[in-house]
Amino acid sequence: MTLDEVIPYLPHFQAVLNTSAALLLGVGYYYIRNDKRNLHRLCMVTALIISSVFMVSYLTYHAEVGYLPFKGQGIIRPFYFTLLASHVILAAVIVPMVLSTVFFAIKRNFNSHPRLARWTLPLWFYVSVSGVLIYILGFHVYTGEI
Repeated sequence: MTLDEVIPYLPHFQAVLNTSAALLLGVGYYYIRNDKRNLHRLCMVTALIISSVFMVSYLTYHAEVGYLPFKGQGIIRPFYFTLLASHVILAAVIVPMVLSTVFFAIKRNFNSHPRLARWTLPLWFYVSVSGVLIYILGFHVYTGEI
C-alpha cells in the first residue's frame, strides 16, 4: 500500500486516535483519584504514545494534502474557526506541558508533577476532544456535498 492510498484514511484514523487519547486521559484521571498509580501510569503512557502517533499522522497528512478550506457557511463559521484557533494554539502549548509533566513523573518529582498535571490534563483533554469535533464538522457535517 502506498502513501497516496493511505492519505484519504488518515483523518478518520486521527479521529480514532484523538478519541482514544481522550478516553485514556479520563480513565487515567479516575485511576489517580482512586490511588491506582500503576493503572494511571499505564493510561497516561498509552495516551502519550497514541498522541505521538496522531502527531506523526497529522503532519504526514497535511504535508501531502496541505490546507483544506472549511465548507460550512453561515453562523457555523465563527464557531468553527474559534474552535479551530483555540485547538491549534493549545495543541502547540500542550506539547511542552505534557513533556514537562512526564519528565517530573519519570524523575519521581511528585511535588511538581501533580501541580503541572492539574493544568496539563484538562488542556490535553480539550485538545483531543476539540480535534474530534473539528474532524466531525469538517469531514462529516460540512462536506460541501448537497
